[in-house]
Amino acid sequence: MKKRLVALTLVAAMALGMTACGSKSEGKISTNDTSANGTSHTAVSAGVDWTGYDELVESIRTEADLAKRAEMMHQAEDMLMDTWCVIPLYYYNDQYMLKDYVTDVYSTVEGMKYFYNAKNTKNAGKLNIFMASEPDHIDPALNSTVDGGCLAVNSFEGLMRYNAEGKLEPACAESYEVSEDGLTYTFTMRDGLKWSNGDELTAKDFEWSWRRAADPKTAADYSYLCAVFAGYDDTKGLAADDVVASDDGKTLTVKLKAVTPYFLDLCAFPFFFPVNQKSVEGNDDWANDASDKFVTNGAFTLKEWKHDSSMTYVKNPNYWDADNVTVDEMNVMLTSDDVSAYTAYQNGDLDFIDTVPTAEIEAAKKTSEFYTVDNLGTYYVGFNINSKLYSELGLDADQAKVFRKAICLLIDRQYIIDTIAQGGQKIATTFIPEGVTDGNGGEFKNKDYYGTDYDKNFEEAKELLASIGLLDESTGQVNQTVEFSYLVNNSESNVKIGEAIQADLSKVGINLKVEQQEWNVFLNSRKDGQFDFAREGWLMDYNDPINMLEMFTTKSGNNDMQFGR
Repeated sequence: MKKRLVALTLVAAMALGMTACGSKSEGKISTNDTSANGTSHTAVSAGVDWTGYDELVESIRTEADLAKRAEMMHQAEDMLMDTWCVIPLYYYNDQYMLKDYVTDVYSTVEGMKYFYNAKNTKNAGKLNIFMASEPDHIDPALNSTVDGGCLAVNSFEGLMRYNAEGKLEPACAESYEVSEDGLTYTFTMRDGLKWSNGDELTAKDFEWSWRRAADPKTAADYSYLCAVFAGYDDTKGLAADDVVASDDGKTLTVKLKAVTPYFLDLCAFPFFFPVNQKSVEGNDDWANDASDKFVTNGAFTLKEWKHDSSMTYVKNPNYWDADNVTVDEMNVMLTSDDVSAYTAYQNGDLDFIDTVPTAEIEAAKKTSEFYTVDNLGTYYVGFNINSKLYSELGLDADQAKVFRKAICLLIDRQYIIDTIAQGGQKIATTFIPEGVTDGNGGEFKNKDYYGTDYDKNFEEAKELLASIGLLDESTGQVNQTVEFSYLVNNSESNVKIGEAIQADLSKVGINLKVEQQEWNVFLNSRKDGQFDFAREGWLMDYNDPINMLEMFTTKSGNNDMQFGR
């Protein structure tokens, strides 16, 4: 897990954790939506009745009996997996490269990376990094991706933060108190807090920012996280007394609906970071460039943004902890070409890269600069439950479920791990990954939804296809044209995984077309339900199973599978 403690402080285990992201603005579904290539993906059918799932997740949020709560979360995962729209491939770990001359970069098991304490002995005060291509959002309330989250935790900061040991500690808050019943938190702000433009930062900024994030007009993917507040209504936002700043802006009082063990983790999560009201109000473009409207409160502020090319962050002198920020300038390369980023790293133009091209992994592993660290998350693929694919194949809802399970079993996960991912990942036989706690003192995972023997899975897949009339058992091939698209962002490893699935399905005559899109286009196509089958991934925002369950409620902005819509 840790390769060199002197070069990197790794968060290996945490009682409660922080982000996604993952891999996600809620799209509106209609019966005539089309993708960029003109293909209609949405059926007239409304899919499954998802009311029971929504109600179960809401009950989990308020259940005080932790043993009962754990059982309810198992029931929710059963309901989710029974659709076979969510097809796990492997449990995430994180692979990246960091130059030997750079130390004190640290990471969390949720994939967040902190660069502002880095020490660069080759080029003091500067750091050149590659995370991903053009970010979809750098507004912390709207972001739902891991790369955007990493930019957020380095430029904004919440009431709490994670330190290099992976422990939560006060950040903008100096301290906090919790009521005896666990339902009221009172945060006391640090003295002298400022925005990057020099304006005073107080508890009132947090109240305004949280209300903005929760407001349905903001359409934040993560607005469902606000369900923890006592009076939250997803059609209205926060109630008047859910979050209240004192008149002097020194304290913030928060009222919760139920005891929420991970609430302090939410206070360190980008969705709950403050944004500057004067910059944001009435200006939808405030976070689209490096103008003076992009005001931050964290270690860095954005100096320059050359879209689809680079971003330059500089030290924020008004950050409360600026004395401990060792990086004066952080340059971020933006590209979807992993090979170009790797070449730049090899040439010494980059100090850190967050991905390694598949063909280079074996060689990279032999160096002291290659890291594989633990994550809490799952790489998966998913079906749009409202895709017209099923009606085109003449399948009813039950048969469509059988079809999706067959696709799940046709995929050779070990081949993908061994030849593409190459990080020693484990085959995912559940959606909620290994290592996640159940909130009641134990590990959550207690069963497998399918086996890991690929030959057995393959034979079962053929039986399933035959049972719904799609496969001729005498030839082992489908008996009609079965063709659909796999939507993927255009990074090398993700495309190769799509091609591997394509090859697996072709063994029974199914034609899978791999459709590539740029990262930010891909994110929105997926959110809007413009796909049949798509690449997915989720790194947990905090170490509690509900984080991977509530994302699929009907109104969640992260409900890419379109359940209940």
